[in-house]
Amino acid sequence: MPSRDEGSGTQQQLRPGQNGLAREQVSDIQRARMLAAMVEVAAERGAGNATVSHVVARSGVSRRTFYEQFADREECFLAAFDEAIQRIADRVVPAFEQPGRWRERIRAALVELLSFLDYDPGTGRLVVVETLGAGPRALERRGNVLAQIIAAVDGGRTEAKKGSAPPPLAAEGVVGGVFSLIHSRVLESDRQPLLELTGPLMGMIVLPYLGAAAAQRELSRPAPAGEARAGSGNPLKNLEMRLTYRTVRVLMAIGSHPGVSNRRIGDEAGITDQGQISKLLARLDHLGLIENSGFGQAKGESNSWHLTPRGQEIELAIREQTERR
Repeated sequence: MPSRDEGSGTQQQLRPGQNGLAREQVSDIQRARMLAAMVEVAAERGAGNATVSHVVARSGVSRRTFYEQFADREECFLAAFDEAIQRIADRVVPAFEQPGRWRERIRAALVELLSFLDYDPGTGRLVVVETLGAGPRALERRGNVLAQIIAAVDGGRTEAKKGSAPPPLAAEGVVGGVFSLIHSRVLESDRQPLLELTGPLMGMIVLPYLGAAAAQRELSRPAPAGEARAGSGNPLKNLEMRLTYRTVRVLMAIGSHPGVSNRRIGDEAGITDQGQISKLLARLDHLGLIENSGFGQAKGESNSWHLTPRGQEIELAIREQTERR
């Protein structure tokens, strides 16, 4: 399993007395915009057809800015892949590292993985599908990730009955089969939530190590609820605030359309999960960056969001300093 980097993620904060963002902060925001654009373009066109021009047009930065960050299209794709793997690892690794038996830890990790792929299908497609056509360097990184997953799955031999452990290649075959099924489901345009595959996939995983009875028990377990798990990562940390790509898009959407509703903000920011947009808006409200002048959806009325003066200051600095140069 990929290890977590507790220092990952640059915290963005306006310095006291400054009218805008520091150069490093602008660079980080532009990088986030380009990586998010690469995810979107690769999902729409395929990794092999995603060009620098596509990424530049989608992210709204200049070609000069792109080449200040990345040597070429491939380097941008690899950076997007690395960021995606880190985001997944931030959820999967803690689940796997919890105390308990191997089977329960594997299940917890699998649930987090499938939940993430359901919540962010564009990033999921990049990691599961598009990496296969992105060149040898991407395949090498994908192979390194799979090797760590294979090692985790092979831990099942510690719980296998004496003398009944499968051969060493079993874990590789199991992981290959699991990701082949996930791959085919990700490609389906009208696919069901991947979380519904938890039982069948766990049956595949435990069968070589714990036997048919254990596999059947996994098949009979109810699928976990996605709503309770989706998007557990906090987009605002330790701050005052951490400016992620989605946070930037939400602030800019509210700045462009004062009085906008939750649903309209989600559409503008590319966040389809209304639970997620509600959580993000609540955090921004708590930080004093936005305020709601509507009655709220609980009373049958739409929310009406506006930037506070502090929110306007940040949104203006972002808009001024990350425009095409």
